[in-house]
Amino acid sequence: MIVRHLNDIIDSERDVHAKNGNWESRRLILNNDAVGFSLHDTIIHAGTETLLWYKHHIEAVYCIEGEGEVETTDNGEVYKIKAGSVYLLNGNERHWLRARTTMRMVCVFNPPVTGSEKHDADGAYCPGAEAGS
Repeated sequence: MIVRHLNDIIDSERDVHAKNGNWESRRLILNNDAVGFSLHDTIIHAGTETLLWYKHHIEAVYCIEGEGEVETTDNGEVYKIKAGSVYLLNGNERHWLRARTTMRMVCVFNPPVTGSEKHDADGAYCPGAEAGS
Protein backbone atom coordinates (compact mmCIF):
# COMPACT_ATOMS: atom_id res chain seq x y z
CA MET A 1 0.00 0.00 0.00
CA ILE A 2 1.12 3.53 -0.76
CA VAL A 3 0.01 6.40 1.46
CA ARG A 4 1.12 9.97 0.84
CA HIS A 5 -0.04 13.38 1.97
CA LEU A 6 -0.01 16.54 -0.13
CA ASN A 7 1.95 18.37 2.58
CA ASP A 8 4.80 15.88 2.09
CA ILE A 9 4.85 16.56 -1.68
CA ILE A 10 4.88 20.38 -1.51
CA ASP A 11 8.45 21.75 -1.76
CA SER A 12 9.85 18.32 -2.64
CA GLU A 13 11.18 17.02 -5.98
CA ARG A 14 7.57 15.98 -6.75
CA ASP A 15 6.44 19.63 -6.64
CA VAL A 16 7.02 20.78 -10.24
CA HIS A 17 6.52 24.40 -11.38
CA ALA A 18 6.18 25.81 -14.90
CA LYS A 19 9.13 27.94 -15.96
CA ASN A 20 6.70 30.72 -16.92
CA GLY A 21 4.92 30.55 -13.55
CA ASN A 22 1.53 29.52 -15.01
CA TRP A 23 1.08 26.33 -12.99
CA GLU A 24 2.44 24.02 -10.34
CA SER A 25 1.90 20.28 -10.27
CA ARG A 26 2.26 18.17 -7.16
CA ARG A 27 2.89 14.62 -8.38
CA LEU A 28 1.23 12.25 -5.92
CA ILE A 29 1.59 9.02 -7.92
CA LEU A 30 4.27 8.50 -10.58
CA ASN A 31 5.51 5.84 -12.98
CA ASN A 32 7.86 4.32 -10.41
CA ASP A 33 4.84 3.52 -8.22
CA ALA A 34 4.01 0.89 -10.90
CA VAL A 35 0.21 1.26 -10.90
CA GLY A 36 -0.35 2.17 -14.58
CA PHE A 37 -1.22 5.86 -14.17
CA SER A 38 0.06 9.02 -12.50
CA LEU A 39 -1.99 11.35 -10.31
CA HIS A 40 -1.31 15.06 -9.90
CA ASP A 41 -2.76 17.86 -7.75
CA THR A 42 -2.26 20.88 -10.02
CA ILE A 43 -2.73 24.60 -9.48
CA ILE A 44 -3.34 26.79 -12.54
CA HIS A 45 -2.74 30.42 -11.64
CA ALA A 46 -5.41 33.07 -12.30
CA GLY A 47 -5.08 35.05 -15.52
CA THR A 48 -2.77 32.54 -17.19
CA GLU A 49 -3.01 30.85 -20.57
CA THR A 50 -1.04 27.68 -21.35
CA LEU A 51 -0.78 25.75 -24.62
CA LEU A 52 -0.71 21.99 -23.96
CA TRP A 53 -0.64 18.95 -26.18
CA TYR A 54 -0.22 15.53 -24.64
CA LYS A 55 0.51 13.69 -27.89
CA HIS A 56 1.70 10.58 -26.05
CA HIS A 57 -0.60 10.52 -23.03
CA ILE A 58 -4.30 10.44 -22.22
CA GLU A 59 -5.16 12.97 -19.52
CA ALA A 60 -8.29 13.25 -17.39
CA VAL A 61 -8.72 16.51 -15.46
CA TYR A 62 -11.18 17.12 -12.63
CA CYS A 63 -11.53 20.75 -11.52
CA ILE A 64 -12.13 21.04 -7.78
CA GLU A 65 -11.67 24.81 -7.43
CA GLY A 66 -11.82 27.88 -9.65
CA GLU A 67 -13.04 28.74 -13.14
CA GLY A 68 -11.56 28.87 -16.60
CA GLU A 69 -11.82 27.32 -20.02
CA VAL A 70 -10.26 24.83 -22.39
CA GLU A 71 -10.06 25.64 -26.11
CA THR A 72 -9.13 22.94 -28.61
CA THR A 73 -6.80 24.24 -31.31
CA ASP A 74 -8.05 22.03 -34.14
CA ASN A 75 -11.60 23.42 -34.15
CA GLY A 76 -11.61 26.36 -31.72
CA GLU A 77 -14.28 24.82 -29.49
CA VAL A 78 -14.32 26.39 -26.04
CA TYR A 79 -15.42 24.49 -22.95
CA LYS A 80 -16.16 26.34 -19.73
CA ILE A 81 -14.56 24.68 -16.72
CA LYS A 82 -15.52 25.22 -13.09
CA ALA A 83 -15.43 23.27 -9.84
CA GLY A 84 -17.15 19.95 -10.49
CA SER A 85 -16.21 19.82 -14.21
CA VAL A 86 -14.16 17.02 -15.68
CA TYR A 87 -12.56 16.94 -19.12
CA LEU A 88 -10.86 14.04 -20.82
CA LEU A 89 -8.29 14.50 -23.57
CA ASN A 90 -9.01 11.07 -25.01
CA GLY A 91 -8.04 12.19 -28.53
CA ASN A 92 -4.72 13.77 -27.51
CA GLU A 93 -6.24 17.17 -28.29
CA ARG A 94 -3.90 20.15 -28.45
CA HIS A 95 -5.50 22.83 -26.30
CA TRP A 96 -5.27 26.13 -24.53
CA LEU A 97 -5.99 26.09 -20.82
CA ARG A 98 -7.03 29.48 -19.50
CA ALA A 99 -7.64 30.25 -15.83
CA ARG A 100 -10.04 33.07 -15.03
CA THR A 101 -9.48 32.44 -11.33
CA THR A 102 -6.93 30.19 -9.68
CA MET A 103 -7.93 26.65 -10.54
CA ARG A 104 -7.11 23.47 -8.64
CA MET A 105 -7.20 20.34 -10.75
CA VAL A 106 -6.79 16.64 -10.10
CA CYS A 107 -5.08 15.15 -13.17
CA VAL A 108 -4.58 11.52 -14.18
CA PHE A 109 -2.12 10.51 -16.92
CA ASN A 110 -1.88 7.26 -18.82
CA PRO A 111 0.79 6.17 -19.40
CA PRO A 112 2.07 7.52 -16.09
CA VAL A 113 4.68 10.25 -16.06
CA THR A 114 8.00 9.95 -14.25
CA GLY A 115 7.73 13.41 -12.71
CA SER A 116 10.81 14.83 -14.41
CA GLU A 117 9.29 15.51 -17.85
CA LYS A 118 9.53 18.95 -19.40
CA HIS A 119 7.03 20.37 -21.88
CA ASP A 120 8.55 20.68 -25.36
CA ALA A 121 7.86 23.48 -27.86
CA ASP A 122 4.50 21.86 -28.74
CA GLY A 123 3.46 21.73 -25.09
CA ALA A 124 3.93 17.93 -25.00
CA TYR A 125 6.07 15.56 -23.01
CA CYS A 126 8.66 13.75 -25.12
CA PRO A 127 7.74 10.21 -26.17
CA GLY A 128 9.26 7.60 -23.93
CA ALA A 129 9.58 10.04 -21.01
CA GLU A 130 7.17 7.86 -19.05
CA ALA A 131 9.70 5.06 -19.27
CA GLY A 132 12.48 7.32 -18.04
CA SER A 133 14.29 7.62 -21.38
